Amino acid sequence: MSDMKLTNEKMHTFDGHEKVGVLKSGEKLTDFGEKQNAANEVLAANINDLIVRVCALEEKQIQNAEVMRKLAGELDAFKKELDRLRLSDKLNTSAVERLNKAVSLAQGDTEG
Repeated sequence: MSDMKLTNEKMHTFDGHEKVGVLKSGEKLTDFGEKQNAANEVLAANINDLIVRVCALEEKQIQNAEVMRKLAGELDAFKKELDRLRLSDKLNTSAVERLNKAVSLAQGDTEG
């Protein structure tokens, strides 16, 4: 970032409203022009710094969006796998219960 910070003093290019004679007007105009050029340089440096910062933020936003898309895909895959495991667990539990009941019936247990 630029070392040129905007301040009221740097932006102050006009020094007064006193009447200037014809012989002093060129000198005053030159002084005003130099101060205005300095103020313009400070403004340009700050604007360029802001442009760099905005571009960096935009790049970061693009990277974050890509990461979020990847995370969303991984989360969706995880959810599908979790649903598959839950269904498998439910089916296995039912199968174990049926097998247990069949074994109980085979052994003559009528309460199973």
